[in-house]
Amino acid sequence: MGCCQSSLLQLKKPSADVNEQNNPQGQKNTHHQNGEEAPPADECVEFSFADLKAATNNFFSEYIVSESSDKSPNVVYKGCLQKENNRRCIAVKKFTKAAWPDRKQFAEEASGVGKLRNERLANLIGYCCEGDERLLVAEYMPNCTLAKHLFHWEKQTIEWAMRLRVSLYIAEALQYCCQEKRPLYHDLNADRVLFDENGDPRLSCFGLMKNSMDGKSYSTNLAYTPPEYLRDGTVIPESVMYSFGTILLDLLSGKHVPPNQALDMIGGKNITLLMDSHLDGKFSTEEATLVFELASQCLQYEPRNRPSIRELVAALTPLQNNSDIPSYEMLGIPKHEEIPLVPQLPLSVMGDACSRVDLTAIHQLLLVSHYKDDDGSCELSFQEWTQQIRDMLEARKRGDMAFRDKNFIEAIDGYTTFIDVGNIVSPTVYARRSICYLLCDKPDAALRDAMQAQLAHPEWPTAFYLQAVALVKLGMHKDAADMLNEASTLEKKRHNRGSRGY
Repeated sequence: MGCCQSSLLQLKKPSADVNEQNNPQGQKNTHHQNGEEAPPADECVEFSFADLKAATNNFFSEYIVSESSDKSPNVVYKGCLQKENNRRCIAVKKFTKAAWPDRKQFAEEASGVGKLRNERLANLIGYCCEGDERLLVAEYMPNCTLAKHLFHWEKQTIEWAMRLRVSLYIAEALQYCCQEKRPLYHDLNADRVLFDENGDPRLSCFGLMKNSMDGKSYSTNLAYTPPEYLRDGTVIPESVMYSFGTILLDLLSGKHVPPNQALDMIGGKNITLLMDSHLDGKFSTEEATLVFELASQCLQYEPRNRPSIRELVAALTPLQNNSDIPSYEMLGIPKHEEIPLVPQLPLSVMGDACSRVDLTAIHQLLLVSHYKDDDGSCELSFQEWTQQIRDMLEARKRGDMAFRDKNFIEAIDGYTTFIDVGNIVSPTVYARRSICYLLCDKPDAALRDAMQAQLAHPEWPTAFYLQAVALVKLGMHKDAADMLNEASTLEKKRHNRGSRGY
């Protein structure tokens, strides 16, 4: 698994002041009792299991944000800590009961990681080791993983400048960890790179702890693991550099290419053989060559031949040419907006997505809920089944197909034809057209449709939630917060009656 020594790029030892970051003050851990306010951002606390159970709706499967199912070990859930108007989204990693049998050891490890505070990390804010339970609690990153944006993207791939930003930010995160005497990062891969509400890449803090007290440091395919780990299970700081090299290859190729295969593909030939074809040539060949040389040095068979993280940061910093462009623009996601006040009642998945103005999540929830909230409004008698009705339902079908395919302009056209006929009133169609208008940056039209959905179904929480989102987009934040409260109240009433709608 050897790699030829790089001749194109000679890394220089950076001076002491390159990318230095201030060490944070360690925070004393405090216990977070059930019902207390969410902890401040700079404090690592011990949560009760009841807190986290409530925050994740009893670890409901719909709250899983990791790739694994609820039956797998080390599942990550999204949760929400809430007290009056104080609300915070969290990520909760749930270990198997046997993973960390020693409560004290788990608490000490988690407390150590919890002292780290850096804008390049998805920071650990707490843990739970009550009874047999072992959980970590981190800041929630709403815009998916690097793996999702590189390997499973839907609307657009990551542009070249953003890939360079990812490489630097993750290198800076690792450098900070080294400065804080936490140089080992376990199983570094594209799933560990997360994007925050502004689209900035961050490194998950979960990799700073192993999945179990005596468990493996690497759970990915062995083709991507450092040679020394394959030999004898050794994990050293240089092993992290090897894994960082695989991240650089991912960024270059847009694929999860095994290191040996990628290096063999090049073999001294043109770098374009490796580059992601979805970039359509929109990258600097010189920059790509430099990044590839960094990757090849990270992937050296002998750990001593790999560069240090300080050298990597120093080499990647000059490649940042679009520092004035915000990450959300380069990532192709909406600018972060949030309804400033939140209801006292816990929010459903739909309510949470609307409170965060997460249009992509709202669209997906409306898609999977189909027409179950129309309460039979589309049932027709035999006498009503005319050609006009058939044409109208065909228009709705076209709208549904476009809605599924995220062709929002065509979806609006199909739903408009359905609505204009007027024989059937469907609150779901109004709701779907409303989110389409929002995704097309037409909040006025979206608000009108959400109000029409309410008229058709006066106690449907989704209609109120969509009005709240449209009001945010129109700059009416106080009205949006009031509407969000009203929606959550309706939702509670509905839940008490035993309904299952959003």
